[in-house]
Amino acid sequence: MSSLLKLNQVEAFIQKFHILHDISFEVPKGGATVLLGRNGAGKTTTLRTIMGLNQVTKGSVTYKDTNIGNLHTHHIANKGIGYVPEGQGIFGGLTVGENMRVAMKKEDETTTKRMEWILELFPDLKKFWNKPGGQLSGGQKQMLAIARAYVNENDLLLIDEPSKGLAPIIVDKVTESIQQMKEQTTILLVEQNFVMASKIADQFHIIDNGQTVHSGQMEDLKNDKVIMKKYLGIS
Repeated sequence: MSSLLKLNQVEAFIQKFHILHDISFEVPKGGATVLLGRNGAGKTTTLRTIMGLNQVTKGSVTYKDTNIGNLHTHHIANKGIGYVPEGQGIFGGLTVGENMRVAMKKEDETTTKRMEWILELFPDLKKFWNKPGGQLSGGQKQMLAIARAYVNENDLLLIDEPSKGLAPIIVDKVTESIQQMKEQTTILLVEQNFVMASKIADQFHIIDNGQTVHSGQMEDLKNDKVIMKKYLGIS
């Protein structure tokens, strides 16, 4: 299976703080890969560094055999990487429809079909098309954030903590939606909810103290009590 994204010994700082010390992993094309680890391990910083929001001070980030480390964020996005940040990043003063149109890189037949598909996946967005994004529920905001990233023809979606702050029934809906989306595009997910992550992901990488410490198939991790307890605090 070919690699779509590869990080090799990546280091990064936030201001003067050395957050990423040695991040190395690959994301194969197709399916879903999850980054796991305790709070503060460096998972969100890893996604932000891939997107050029944090500078790569050492190592390389390779996407489709091209080094994208330290390109400007809009150049990285234009190469076909969508990003759903932890805080969702929607425009509260714009309607759902306006949020979607702002996110669209182009309006063509392919984008229209993707729009139709994502609105079938998230019917609430169609229902509240003319409602300001800021008035949506937490779950609806998360759906809108994911939809905005998916509507463009991206080959890779980075999704950060999609279950955070959501009610269990909404988590189930978002889980089902991402499971369907991974049939259409490659997903790199950061998720603290292990049950959700285990339902979505095919592969995993565990980050601890800014370093990649363990990688493998999700099915194997579910049966590895030692690794789960040591790095994830799950017994």
